[in-house]
Amino acid sequence: MSDLAEKENGEDRELLRRAAAGDHDALRALFEAHRDRLLRMVRLRLSRRLAGRVDDLDVLQEAYVEAARRLPEYAQDPKLPVFLWLRHLTALKLAEVHRHHLGTQLRDADREVTLHRGGLPMADSVSLAAQLLGTLTTPSQAAIKAETRLLVQEALNGMDPIDREVLALKHFEQLSTAEIAEVLGLSKAGAGSRYLRAIKRLRSILELIPGFEAF
Repeated sequence: MSDLAEKENGEDRELLRRAAAGDHDALRALFEAHRDRLLRMVRLRLSRRLAGRVDDLDVLQEAYVEAARRLPEYAQDPKLPVFLWLRHLTALKLAEVHRHHLGTQLRDADREVTLHRGGLPMADSVSLAAQLLGTLTTPSQAAIKAETRLLVQEALNGMDPIDREVLALKHFEQLSTAEIAEVLGLSKAGAGSRYLRAIKRLRSILELIPGFEAF
């Protein structure tokens, strides 16, 4: 069991115990407790080419079914905290959706890679740039957004892929530094330093955008 799993909060532990004993309501409650974070991950990483063809909620439903199937095995030896386990299962379902719809186009088109836990499409620069500039909504800011999107994408593309992924995990998925380290197979210090390096590189660009509050 990892250090994170050992520090699992009491509510998750109790729901897991009940779910493993056959309480379906407990499993639903466990999944629902982490639903928003899982949905945020799916929306960030679902290929833009699948918009209108794949419902992100359907991905979550498939992940729930998989969690119910694999729960007994997980409960016997929970190496990951519940959230990271559910995130991993959701990532596998998301990767299946991508392979089914995009096939051999997948890796080259979206620059996706397999990371430490496997299977999860990497958040690409276009998706991240859209998230970063999403707060620019007024007419004047819309023009700024169009002018700066490529600049931000270029900055993201110039990063080490893992640094860019740490940025996505920390800022958009809102994972803790310890969770990022577990997901990517890094030390906690390494994950923290990579995030600080990535964010410093972006701030120099983002702070030049009128009306944009740099993070």
